[in-house]
Amino acid sequence: MSRGEDFGQIAPPPPQGPGAPGGAGALSPSAMTLQQAARVLAAVGARYATVENLRRDIEAGAPVNADGTVNLVHYAAWLARGSARGD
Repeated sequence: MSRGEDFGQIAPPPPQGPGAPGGAGALSPSAMTLQQAARVLAAVGARYATVENLRRDIEAGAPVNADGTVNLVHYAAWLARGSARGD
C-alpha cells in the first residue's frame, strides 16, 4: 500500500452556506415543492415534468406528504406501478 501525498494531513472543512450539500439551500428528495420536483425531474430528462402534470398526477392519486410536498422516491414508485399496470 502506498502513501499518498496528503497522508496524515487534515482535510479542509466541508463547504458551508446555502449552496453547500446539506446547507440551507439544499433540496431534500423526500420533501420537495411541486416547483422543485418539476425542476429536478426536468433536469434529469423527464419530458413531461411540469407543475401542471404533477398536480394532475396528485389528483389521480400520486402520494404527497402531509404538508403538500412530494417525496420523489414515492412518486417514482407510484409512476412505476402505473406503468406496470399500463396506465
